Amino acid sequence: MINVAKSYFSAFLLLLTYSGLAQKAVPPMDIPLLLSGNFGELRGSHFHAGLDIKTQGRQGFPVKSILAGSIRRIRVRVTGYGKALYIDHVDGTTSVYGHLQKFSPRIEKVIKEKQYQKKQFLIQSYYKLNEFRVAQGEIIGYSGNTGGSLGPHLHFELRNTKAQTPKNPLQLDYDVKDTQRPVIQELYQYNLNSSVQKNKIHLFRENDSTYSTENLSWSGKNGVGIRMYDRQDLSYNKNGVYKVSVRLNGKEMIQYAMDRISFDDGKYISTLIDYATYVNEGIRIQKLFRDLPYGFSFLSKEAANGILNIEAGRSYQLKITLEDFHGNKTYVESYIEGKDELSKLKKEDNVSSNFVKTDLDYLFKLENKEVYLPKNTFFETVDFKIRATKDSLIIDSKEYALQNPFTIQFDAPKTDSLYNNSWSIARLDKKGKPEYVYTKFEEGKLIAKGGTSGEYVLAQDTLAPKIYPLNFKPKQWLSNYSYLKLKIEDDFSGIKKYKGTINGKWILLEHEPKNKTIIYNFDDLKFEEVQLDFKLEVEDQQGNQSFYETTLFRKPKK
Repeated sequence: MINVAKSYFSAFLLLLTYSGLAQKAVPPMDIPLLLSGNFGELRGSHFHAGLDIKTQGRQGFPVKSILAGSIRRIRVRVTGYGKALYIDHVDGTTSVYGHLQKFSPRIEKVIKEKQYQKKQFLIQSYYKLNEFRVAQGEIIGYSGNTGGSLGPHLHFELRNTKAQTPKNPLQLDYDVKDTQRPVIQELYQYNLNSSVQKNKIHLFRENDSTYSTENLSWSGKNGVGIRMYDRQDLSYNKNGVYKVSVRLNGKEMIQYAMDRISFDDGKYISTLIDYATYVNEGIRIQKLFRDLPYGFSFLSKEAANGILNIEAGRSYQLKITLEDFHGNKTYVESYIEGKDELSKLKKEDNVSSNFVKTDLDYLFKLENKEVYLPKNTFFETVDFKIRATKDSLIIDSKEYALQNPFTIQFDAPKTDSLYNNSWSIARLDKKGKPEYVYTKFEEGKLIAKGGTSGEYVLAQDTLAPKIYPLNFKPKQWLSNYSYLKLKIEDDFSGIKKYKGTINGKWILLEHEPKNKTIIYNFDDLKFEEVQLDFKLEVEDQQGNQSFYETTLFRKPKK
């Protein structure tokens, strides 16, 4: 009876250990956790959904599963998270590991079998619960720089499994050394009476934690904007601030903390910054007020909006608090006197009268060009400035953030229909160089989605992609080589697809657009032949194709 009880108890302990119920999450890597990106910080078009962990400027560090669990998804892309793993745990969380250089051998074997089965490098594979289990601390991959990464690091996320909403991974109580207070770079007043006027507020440093300002004199509706960042010990990266609050005479005017976010929050990120200053001056001022009716998962529509109503003859104390996840705080204390008259604000002259409201569709026709604005193209009513020349379409509304893309249409040049596909819509960059915009050809029209203001023109792409071998020469013996490496590049529209074969068999070519390379690993397939006839086809977005063929020699491995 005692032996039976011991057996049940041992089995129970084993279940606890394997399931993760009795476990504390381990760090995803054994190297010190130095952060180059915080959870929830503002990026160009989204809030950062995880932590960016520095890898000493190198790739190849082992990455471990933080808890026991089930791999539910494996994804390989050339954008976004690159090579990424998604693991569900029994505590109701999902951990995500992005920008991996490669997966661990047993995972790599499974995903390569899927890639060869589907004959494609880009792949997404899903697995049932408990179908593909991993143990806590098991190596699942190696850190890298794949996808939309700008340098070697690990992107690590923690999500609520059911809702797939990201949570702050610092809640796992990892050892991230942090005694640094958040830093205030600049502070601004926004006068919101009838139109918006921005004024810089000079800051005086009182001590290590507190700033003050000169006595301020405001009237009517006002808001505060701030440039700020946070950093941890041993890391010089300027990261986002975890928590912000604004109080007026002790009353909370706005407050939010980055404990969790929704991926939908990114749709409205432009409303949380001074967008006009961002596009005109290249600096990001975070608004500590909401003058547009959009909410976030961390700041609902019903929450206080941060707009300060200053009455004439009254005195106010303004207090701004910045706080990082480890409790380090920075303060701004200021005193405001309410003045009698509203300041006279300069009104900008309207160049056109194309006032676009958010709740209506609009179609603008200009010669052989059209622009269609669906509902909610912008976040607010804007003066949509548009004009056309013989060869271009100019949209000059860059100071207004887009909520959704608009549609641009040009009449296609009247040429032989066989060549119509060589034309596309392009947007001119700051130097006047055309940048390709993905374009469809339909019934004599060239149609593209516009994601930003600027000058749009037609451009013709008749040049095929270029192919260069990098680590071999034609008819070379490669018995001691582990891979083939080539460069593929296109001068305008970009690479759409490619296909490689050896002796007629499809081979997996890993594409890395950042350095324009494709790589074939000789360990993938076993060839009995000494002579290897290698062929490569590459096609750009406009249908131009290039072909490369060569014969190589390699001793078959036993």
